[in-house]
Amino acid sequence: MIIDEILGIQKIKNRNIKITTRQAVRAIVLKDNKILMVHTNKGDYKFPGGGIKRQESHEEALRREVIEETGYIIEGMGERAGIIVQRNPNQFDTSGIFEMTSYYYFCDVKTNKTKQHLDKYEEEQEFEPRWIELDEVIAKNEAILTQKGTQINPWVYRETLALRRLKESGVVPEC
Repeated sequence: MIIDEILGIQKIKNRNIKITTRQAVRAIVLKDNKILMVHTNKGDYKFPGGGIKRQESHEEALRREVIEETGYIIEGMGERAGIIVQRNPNQFDTSGIFEMTSYYYFCDVKTNKTKQHLDKYEEEQEFEPRWIELDEVIAKNEAILTQKGTQINPWVYRETLALRRLKESGVVPEC
């Protein structure tokens, strides 16, 4: 696997602690030495993707999330590039842990686009699909991570780490 990381709490020592879990899928879409990302009004970039609904397969969730966030239709879903697990104190239940597992998959999309179908918070953040070079998106997200006094989207560190792992692997050709 290209991406294999655990962020936040590395080991859970208390076996009786309540763990709230969420699983999500993220699309890695490469074309003409660029990667498809979702840009927000805070200046950061994230992979298209999101939470897996109950009874939904990874492929079904990825197809739904990519069309909702970008308007692109997945033509083919490839191999899994990796996983990032994030474990942090649960902000809604301070006695527990929140664990988010993100599965990253290589995908191809059709060239034609449809309309985005954004959730309220996605509209508020003005989600916009953009094709961008890997080095540029890493630099932009890293610049966001160094900003002081601003509220950074919770996914920026995770997505920047995944982008770095992609670069290190050499799957995205240098321009």
